[in-house]
Amino acid sequence: MDMETCSAECVATAKIANRCFDLCLAEQDVTMVAQCIRLTRECTDFCHATASALERNSPFAKQLCALCAEICHACANECAKHAEHHEHCRKCEEACTRCAEVCELMVKALS
Repeated sequence: MDMETCSAECVATAKIANRCFDLCLAEQDVTMVAQCIRLTRECTDFCHATASALERNSPFAKQLCALCAEICHACANECAKHAEHHEHCRKCEEACTRCAEVCELMVKALS
């Protein structure tokens, strides 16, 4: 795993999570997807932060990748609860799962 690949995956996931965030906010019953909204926002922010850290070869890249993977797993798990009824949640679940896996590989590569 290389930093450029991981960074690109984080940026792609942030875009998908941000779209899910926006579409969840437009739901009629926002309270039903409140946790999804919260976690997609966290995911977007941490994916961008991780990508930025990787791009500048931060001494904290390993720790940020580990945290990004944890947040992506949490987001994927929450989106999975809504994936049957919301296509954007299904896409976010898939992207977050993929990003978590890539970040976990990056943590191993940086060890």
